[in-house]
Amino acid sequence: MKINRLPKDDKTNGWSAILPERQPKPSVQRDTSADWIVLGAGYAGLAAARRLAENCPDQRIVLIEAGHAGENASGRNSGFGIDLPHNVGSSLDELEGSHRFMRLARMAIDHLEESVQRHGIECDWTRDGKYHTAVSPRGTKDVLEPFVKELDALKEPFTWIEGDALRAKLGSDHFTAAVYTPGCVLMNPAALTRGLADNLPENVTLFENSPVTSAVFENGVQFTTPGGTVRASRLIMAANGFSEQFGFFPRRFLHLVAHASLSRRLTKAEQSAYGVDAAWGLTPVNAFAGITMRYTNDNRILIRQGLSYCPGQRVSVAEQAAVKRRHKALFDQRFPMLPEVEMEHTWSGIVCLSRNGAPGFGQLAPNIWSAVCQNAVGVTKGTFGGILAADMATGRDNPLIADMQSLGEPELLPHRPFLDLGVRARFQWELWTNRHEA
Repeated sequence: MKINRLPKDDKTNGWSAILPERQPKPSVQRDTSADWIVLGAGYAGLAAARRLAENCPDQRIVLIEAGHAGENASGRNSGFGIDLPHNVGSSLDELEGSHRFMRLARMAIDHLEESVQRHGIECDWTRDGKYHTAVSPRGTKDVLEPFVKELDALKEPFTWIEGDALRAKLGSDHFTAAVYTPGCVLMNPAALTRGLADNLPENVTLFENSPVTSAVFENGVQFTTPGGTVRASRLIMAANGFSEQFGFFPRRFLHLVAHASLSRRLTKAEQSAYGVDAAWGLTPVNAFAGITMRYTNDNRILIRQGLSYCPGQRVSVAEQAAVKRRHKALFDQRFPMLPEVEMEHTWSGIVCLSRNGAPGFGQLAPNIWSAVCQNAVGVTKGTFGGILAADMATGRDNPLIADMQSLGEPELLPHRPFLDLGVRARFQWELWTNRHEA
């Protein structure tokens, strides 16, 4: 089987650009064999490889990454480790579903935090919580007020903030109300991914810069890379949306692109004009029209805005230039006291979604398991998906596997071009009907 589309690093990731240079692990340079292959060194692959090493200490695990760890989608997100579902329902079944998700997400956060502390991973890991914010009275009524009722039903702590109090927290009067929840972790996602990749167990070998160009699934698994082949009897697929290229989950995944910009560091004078001392992160009540933002501990402001359909999983230079101009305009609207602050880095990340929000998790063949399709919550969903795929593959009893399976399976999508027309029409409808949250 020939692999026709490979990940491509355009060297624009701002999170890694502000870090010290890292020496990647060697690429595959000869034919090699192992007991296990894990494909993809994002959150799912890193967690799966680490758990396999724990479950099978006498077996050899090979982790294959097409590019550099930290430069893929895992290192390009907004750096939120989210512990709560974005949308909570009011029925008993929906509340139980929320409890299952929280168990999974908090297991993942604890796993990551233990690794960060054990290995001294410098990734700005802080349990700062997050603000779920509304711009308009309609957003407050339609989303924040029901959210508060469900948090009460879940017995989850929160703080309602609005008006001048919210302005003091965020340094902007653009937002009218917010619900603050304390369980979210903020970090530099590229630094976290790098750190996890550089501190793998001894029986895990990571090969970077080793794109798989062809695959054979007979008598085990054999992947061909530019430098040689890798063969193993068992595989955990953690290549997210690229798993389609290997024949898995056909017509199940939507590929979207999200754009982000990171400002230069604020000067002392600008920090004083801004007037906010503590780092924060916020998510919008509507992901299509709203903006995800952060103020980092090193005094930068992140904007993530712009979600669009991207079936080819590629973004042009011209599109990124247009995004940078748009993000600067949005920044100026929200922070008029900082007119000289430019967007130092602008980049894009490919997001893999399913129609029904379900992951691509479980056993695909007698010797193949998967942990893909994180539905835009990659830090936690990728991590717990990878851990549980490894437990399932090795027969380790873990009651959380049932929680994971309860999330369902990705639904079948229409054929293209009907899919393309439908998705683009839905996006336009979402933007129009939620324009009050822009």
